[in-house]
This record gives sequence, structure tokens and C-alpha cells, in this order.
Amino acid sequence: MDTKKILPSFVCGFGAAVVSTVPGIKNIGCCLIVPAATLIALFLDEKINHSDLKINLKKALAFGILTGIFAAFFSTIFDLLLTFISHTNDYVEALPQTESLIKSYKLDPLFDQTISMLDAMAKQIKVSGFSPLYTFMIFISNIFIDIVFGIIGGLLGMSYLNKRK
Repeated sequence: MDTKKILPSFVCGFGAAVVSTVPGIKNIGCCLIVPAATLIALFLDEKINHSDLKINLKKALAFGILTGIFAAFFSTIFDLLLTFISHTNDYVEALPQTESLIKSYKLDPLFDQTISMLDAMAKQIKVSGFSPLYTFMIFISNIFIDIVFGIIGGLLGMSYLNKRK
């Protein structure tokens, strides 16, 4: 792909990441913002290339995947930056409730090891503002979710934009 095809996904992925960093909107970022960003990326691609042709499935999927990748990458960066600055995040805030829920079920000793690993991650975040394991987990989570919803947005965008022609 050349830059004319990557640029709309890059810009819209960045925009989706910025918007999904806002508290409150963060919870709906994956299921509304990323598909909308993919639709906008397809629309921008049409405008940049002055294309009157219908969008094919391959192009819609490619834009969905690219927009999802860029959104995941930038939202991970923004999340890490805010975590580094504040030394806290949603994970650290929700950990005590998660621990009490896991302990209330009185599960195997394996879960005690899991809780100690979760505590270690939270402690790293509180002390230094960074945890390599948290970074890895949040990136993998974001990449998977944003690509799936980016593909959905690409398919919806293809359908919508093709109906307009």
C-alpha cells in the first residue's frame, strides 16, 4: 500500500485513540469509535483519490485492520503516558475489588499466584508509573479488540458508502 492508502487509516486511528482516551468515552471506544473511524477513513480515501468506484471487500477489510492497528497502538501509547504521569490507572483502581471477588470464591492456590502477579503489576505502576507486563497485556488486548471492531466498521462503511453511489 502506498501512503495515500495508509494516511486515512493513520489519521483516523490516531483520532479514535485520542477520543477513546477521554474518561467515560473510554468504555465505548472499541465498539463505537473505532468502527466510526474506519468508516471515516474509507470516506477520506474516496475523497483523496477522487474515486467513484464501489469499495470492494478487500479494501474494506484492509482499512478496518489498519485503522484498528493504528488505534490500538496510539491508545496504548496514550494510556501508558497517562499512567506514567499519574502513577495510577483503571487497572490499579479496580484491583482491590477484583482481588476480593477472586478470594471470595476460594479457588485453587493457582489463583493466589495470579493475585500476587496482579499485585506486583499494580505496585510497579504505583512506584514507577510503568509495568512491562501491563504494557504487553494492554497492547495485546487493544490490538485484538480494535482490529475486530475496525473490520466491522470497514464492512459497515463499505455497505454505507456503496449504497450512496
